[in-house]
Amino acid sequence: MSTHKVPKGDRFDWYSDIVSSEVMPARLSCERPAEFQGEAAVLDLGEIRASRFSLSPLRSRRTAPMIRRGDPEEYQLALLRKGATSLSQYRSECTIGAGDLMLWDTSRPSDNQMLTAGGQVQATILMLPRNIMPLRTQRLDQVLARRIPGMGMAAILASFMTSLEDHGAECTPEELRRLSTVAVDLAAACLAQQLDAEDQLPAEVRAQALVQRIHAFIEHNLGDPELNPSAVAARHHISVRTLHQLFHGQESTNARIRRRRLERCRADLADPALAGRRVGAIAARWGFSGPVVFSRSFREAYGVTPTEFRALSIKGFRAERSADGSPSA
Repeated sequence: MSTHKVPKGDRFDWYSDIVSSEVMPARLSCERPAEFQGEAAVLDLGEIRASRFSLSPLRSRRTAPMIRRGDPEEYQLALLRKGATSLSQYRSECTIGAGDLMLWDTSRPSDNQMLTAGGQVQATILMLPRNIMPLRTQRLDQVLARRIPGMGMAAILASFMTSLEDHGAECTPEELRRLSTVAVDLAAACLAQQLDAEDQLPAEVRAQALVQRIHAFIEHNLGDPELNPSAVAARHHISVRTLHQLFHGQESTNARIRRRRLERCRADLADPALAGRRVGAIAARWGFSGPVVFSRSFREAYGVTPTEFRALSIKGFRAERSADGSPSA
């Protein structure tokens, strides 16, 4: 939904009515209602939902009478993308900035103040039904309205939420259902880490969290030529055999490292800004041991040599620039 097609003077009231009727009852207020702008989109993953908001600063309050009028009975876990926001709930309060996360409970009174020095506040929010969270309510109460810095497990969850916002609409219903499971597991692992309660998570949740940590480790170390299953296993304090068992039925660790290296090289070769960089230098940047190995692997994956792919990419870029009247690079 968006306020763009609503007359300026009616935008804030319209948005407030939509939130209270379609999301949950809340009292919204805004210092400059005549200048208010807001957009929101929801991605349905089956068991859970993910929403994206971009709003002018406002204040949102939920009181006990409002909760009795309507309550989705959810935990809502927000990743702030831009701006700042403060939250007060259940004897705790916090202020977070871009890259931080925070949790609130729709079944408890709350006071949320969005802040920004200019422009809009942007956030991605996971809407998690209370009954699917593997941690007890009493434990989760301890992390309500607490700043969760985007580090460790929180950084992995934040990356997942960002990818979900950027690419979720491209997924099939079956893929979205699988992503729902991943989202719940990552959210639970992130919150459990904050509570020092990882041992209370079911084994399958801990395994999913470990898989995502391994994926993140691989992504951040693709340029290391020594990156291999042994190095990955050692970094995560497991055996190579356990690593293989963890990915049984999925893409192997070796295959993932190879695929992601090739994808990074392919992106660099297609980038006109890197046209002067040698192919061998690009291969080395992403961890390939030598130009022969890289060229063979690239041709097997894409059907052309790296040099041929670069030439075709640059030719296509120049043709596109010429068609839209822009000067060629």
